[in-house]
Amino acid sequence: MTTSRLTLRPLMAADAEPFAAYRSDPDVARYQSWRAPFALADAERFVADMAVRTDLLLGDWVQIAADHEGALAGDVAVGMDPAGRVATIGYTLAPAFQHPGLGREAVGAVVDALFTRRGVHRIEASIDARNLASARLLESSGFEREGCSPAAVWHDGEWIDDVRYGLDEDQHAAWARRPRGRPAQVQLVAIARRRRAP
Repeated sequence: MTTSRLTLRPLMAADAEPFAAYRSDPDVARYQSWRAPFALADAERFVADMAVRTDLLLGDWVQIAADHEGALAGDVAVGMDPAGRVATIGYTLAPAFQHPGLGREAVGAVVDALFTRRGVHRIEASIDARNLASARLLESSGFEREGCSPAAVWHDGEWIDDVRYGLDEDQHAAWARRPRGRPAQVQLVAIARRRRAP
């Protein structure tokens, strides 16, 4: 798949070094399931396994490379349930690509494809409650926060709160139809305190 700035493709052998580099960044790994540093040998094995996965796999995960102008900007992971109706996503961006909206572009393209090309009914995501950037990315992609399980995940020596997001096909269609232009009129109104009943 291509977007205005990205090519979404299978991981390939040449991705191993940049993949290991951004997974080794402590700020990137902080909210993820792995620990930094991420060894190059582990990256080579992982990329080799993913390189042969040229399509989504029911009951399994596939990591999709997000390529920006020939550089690996990050990846989007897609896990499919055995029936192919519910997908779970995860995503990681290299630090140099985290601010210009590329993450939202990559996630948005994968989400659109899952609903329109693969007939998925629902997409889920789960994030560390402290990861505000990830929450903003999901919410700006139409996902709704569905709940938080306090101290639910043991990671890197501590219990963390797990925040769950979801988006189904009807919500996605409504999100796609939302108004995107500037409003024709903006009206400011005075806000007054309500008096409490005696």
